[in-house]
Amino acid sequence: MALDFRFAVLSDLHVGLPHTVQNNPYRLHLVELSIPALENVLSHLSQLDLDFLLVPGDLTQDGEPDNHAWLAHRLAALPFPAYVVPGNHDLPKSRTDNDAIDWQAFPTLYRQFGYETTDQLYYTRELLPGVRLVALNSIGLNPAGQQIGALDQAQLAWLKSTLDTCRDELVMVMVHHNVLEHIPNQTHHPVGRRYMLGNAPELRQILQGAQVQLVFTGHLHVQDIAHQQEIYDITTGSLVSYPHPYRIIQVHRDGQDRTHLQIESQRIEAVPGWPNLQEASRELMGDRSVIFMNHFLTQPPLNLPQETAQTLAPHLRYFWATIANGDPVLSFPDLPQPIRQHFESFSAPIHPEEPPCLRDNQMTLVLEPKRSLV
Repeated sequence: MALDFRFAVLSDLHVGLPHTVQNNPYRLHLVELSIPALENVLSHLSQLDLDFLLVPGDLTQDGEPDNHAWLAHRLAALPFPAYVVPGNHDLPKSRTDNDAIDWQAFPTLYRQFGYETTDQLYYTRELLPGVRLVALNSIGLNPAGQQIGALDQAQLAWLKSTLDTCRDELVMVMVHHNVLEHIPNQTHHPVGRRYMLGNAPELRQILQGAQVQLVFTGHLHVQDIAHQQEIYDITTGSLVSYPHPYRIIQVHRDGQDRTHLQIESQRIEAVPGWPNLQEASRELMGDRSVIFMNHFLTQPPLNLPQETAQTLAPHLRYFWATIANGDPVLSFPDLPQPIRQHFESFSAPIHPEEPPCLRDNQMTLVLEPKRSLV
């Protein structure tokens, strides 16, 4: 089947109307810029001939009803359809959290954006002839009533059944939590683990069995494309966090039935009051990341004493900004070994003997035709 379409991906919008924005001097993202940043991007996208928009979660600052209502109204005015899933900031953090909208309200608020026929927090939609979206909910509560990131068994059973019915389509999965690791040892690192889907191996096994190769995620606030066992996890950074990115993706199928995805990343360069947003946001992240890096240094695998961590953290001022920007090249000559080696290992591969580096911002992926399962 011939395919030729274009879509955009925005993630982690963290929409906060002015009266809802909470001041947090340690936050690495700029919720106060969420409305002008989103308007900047939507103005650009509305000038393009897009077929649809994907938004993989963290739509709002913290699930506030006013912020959800504003966003739903704004998305409804777009000249193309938009599809959303919830993120950890969109639903209650616990059973006693009364500030966020309740679980049942989310599908009602976003009826026009994927939930037309369901009250579940997951759905599937035919986007175009031969193209299907499977939108998953990775937000749940554990037995203690605290929020976790995982797919429950009912959703996994639904997913298996759904994928059995769409084997001839190009299937794109959207979910908030990461399905593949985007930083080294993310699954095992106490800081990185919270961004991984708790039962990612089970999901990957289902996707591999159905030959689904494309997953779009958010949550981590970085630009990265990870690849493992024929699955691509394309995660997109936050619109309110350096480097304020979004993606535009052109898809076409060639004469050999191979599907090509030309992935282009854009950045917001300025919003009112922030004429040089890229530089100012990077510096702000550097200022605020010292505390974050101090925590990073004292956790496994380094386990440094607090005094040592406080000494080294300023040398890592731009570490997270470089990771978030995608395609990182890291050098820390002032750090002692093996700490220097540990942090420089987060760089994208650059040596000729290593596998070719996946370009996190500008990349063309080529998906081979599905194999016959007969």
